[in-house]
Amino acid sequence: MKHLYFVRHGLSVMNKKGIFSGRTETPLATEGVHQAKLAGQDAVSLGIDCIVSSPMKRAIDTATIIANEIGFPADKIIVSDLFMERAFGSLEGQAYQPHMDLENVEGVETAELIVERATSGVDYLQSLPATTILVVSHGAIGRALRHSLNPTTPFHGSERFDNAQVTKLV
Repeated sequence: MKHLYFVRHGLSVMNKKGIFSGRTETPLATEGVHQAKLAGQDAVSLGIDCIVSSPMKRAIDTATIIANEIGFPADKIIVSDLFMERAFGSLEGQAYQPHMDLENVEGVETAELIVERATSGVDYLQSLPATTILVVSHGAIGRALRHSLNPTTPFHGSERFDNAQVTKLV
């Protein structure tokens, strides 16, 4: 198994306002830019030889900042839809509610579907010619990746990822 690290994007403007963003584009807040720089400083010694990012701007910007901090060529960042944020359907743009049951909300990507996507993401990462990979993405896909790699860790109710914190998954 490869070494796999995960970073949830830096704090975004919609995160700061406490709003579901999901597939809605939202820029990094000033704090999010600073968090991404610190994450890059934390990742300097990890030997990252591949960065894979969600196509969402907040993730790409975080990945680019981290790449600059560790000396990784930003033009070599791989962007993949497999690591896009969960679709929150009718909740996008609404006030975030931390313990809400999302499974029956109109347009929300189900836990089953996001875990399937994460499992495909793990297969994709395994196919890359790299040994130490950093995935820069979003909280829900991070929890789904963690569950895919270790099925005893639940997707629902598992520990959340803080913004721009480097976490070793494998």
